[in-house]
Amino acid sequence: MKFYLPLFFISVIFTNSIYSQSIPIYKTNEKISIDGDLSDWKNPFLGPFVIHNSGEKAVQSTMVSFSWNDQNLYIAYRSADSQIVGKSQPKDSKIYETDDLVEIFIDPDGDGKNYVEIGVNAFSTYYDMLLKCISPECGGWNTSMDFDIIGLEAVSKTTPEGFCTEIKIPFSSLEKIENGNFTRPKAGTKWKGNAFRIDYSNTTEYLALQPYKSLKFGFHQPKEFAVFEFVE
Repeated sequence: MKFYLPLFFISVIFTNSIYSQSIPIYKTNEKISIDGDLSDWKNPFLGPFVIHNSGEKAVQSTMVSFSWNDQNLYIAYRSADSQIVGKSQPKDSKIYETDDLVEIFIDPDGDGKNYVEIGVNAFSTYYDMLLKCISPECGGWNTSMDFDIIGLEAVSKTTPEGFCTEIKIPFSSLEKIENGNFTRPKAGTKWKGNAFRIDYSNTTEYLALQPYKSLKFGFHQPKEFAVFEFVE
């Protein structure tokens, strides 16, 4: 793993001290293979994840890194896990109820509607879901597991320390989300979202890259999503 130490040090304290700072997504000109092997991943990792509604330290470490080019968004996770819970399952299984997994929520226009949720377990099983509405103001809880991101790739690889995960999300598929108001990002574009992990080890923990200010339970709090900023 290639780290840039000053940036890595900054990233370690990021989630515990700053709510308002943007999470950087670094542009790359290099080809990224989605295989769960992070030995060639060059961008700095952010974290560690903390308890999503308190900011308290997690039992096991989770780190994440973001990258992009003109076609795709790339996300890489490093999850320490001494007791991986889960198994290979069919696509769109409700693995968030049973398996250790990492998740990404993406809301490009930041309006809290028609945003994307993707989850991947340690065995490369994944789901992609569209959250059309979750608040009474827009009609209440309305989700679609039938939604598919065409061209999505998600692969996890177990390691002696836990598991690593890579995700590729084509922008061309996000453009097709009805009322998603998606436009292809450029340097300076800002999206709302957050990165999460559910750890079903000895003590179940719900973790986030950027914790919420409130003590409310649950990841679906779009008003408190972090800011992702695309940078060169």
